[in-house]
Amino acid sequence: MGQASVIVVGNEKGGAGKSTIAIHLVTALLHGGARVAVLDLDLRQQSMGHFFASRRAWLTANKADAPMPLEYPLSIELAKAPDAEALARFQEAFERASEEADFVVIDTPGGDTAVSRMAHGSADLIVTPMNDSFVDFDMLGVVDPVSLELKRPSLYSETVWDSRKTRAAANGRMIDWVVLRNRLAPTEARNRRRLDQRVQALSKRVGFRVGPGLRDRVIYRELFPFGLTIADLSPSIRPVAMSLQHVAARQELRALMSSLGLTGLDTTLMAAE
Repeated sequence: MGQASVIVVGNEKGGAGKSTIAIHLVTALLHGGARVAVLDLDLRQQSMGHFFASRRAWLTANKADAPMPLEYPLSIELAKAPDAEALARFQEAFERASEEADFVVIDTPGGDTAVSRMAHGSADLIVTPMNDSFVDFDMLGVVDPVSLELKRPSLYSETVWDSRKTRAAANGRMIDWVVLRNRLAPTEARNRRRLDQRVQALSKRVGFRVGPGLRDRVIYRELFPFGLTIADLSPSIRPVAMSLQHVAARQELRALMSSLGLTGLDTTLMAAE
């Protein structure tokens, strides 16, 4: 196997923004000059797979040029296959991707599967987006319903913790884990303070870092059906009218990449400003 860096975007709760984060990481890395392979383990929804299919179609129709990742699609039938077969098929695709790319980005389903657990155990970096609410925090940690004090880590946190221990025992390397505060709302300051305190307490207990995510911006939704992100916008690729929101969104993506230790992208992201 090669020495590709493996990024797993994971959270067992649906609707946390995993695919949105994954496609932005991929396109930003591509524009930074990296060879990026993608594996979409959400076999039923396949949001990331559909995104890059739309990207290919839009670029062809508009005679435009933008980088594409290496894709290793897994069939939807694999969702109903026995675990042994699913794991073998994933391992085969993962090894090919690792040999041919600088980064392998894996989007995982909103649930617990054997393949998702294997992917987590293969990661160098686990990125967990969470919406800014106690509804999403429940996937990471359990709080007392009366005092709201943190009681214990959740099952997903324990899954990541087990993956990190296994990886460290195998090769002495600890998986980096970053929780992104995604879709931050500007209101409800008191609730946010409460949530901040529990997130920080849990981060010290189970060992993740906290980073900035992406706000719930119209521009992200506008670009998605074209298979494009703000990293792609340039004088020759402008499917929607430019605005100050695009500048703020680029700055947001820069902050996200920096928090994950993925840098060297500023020149490209600033090109269309």
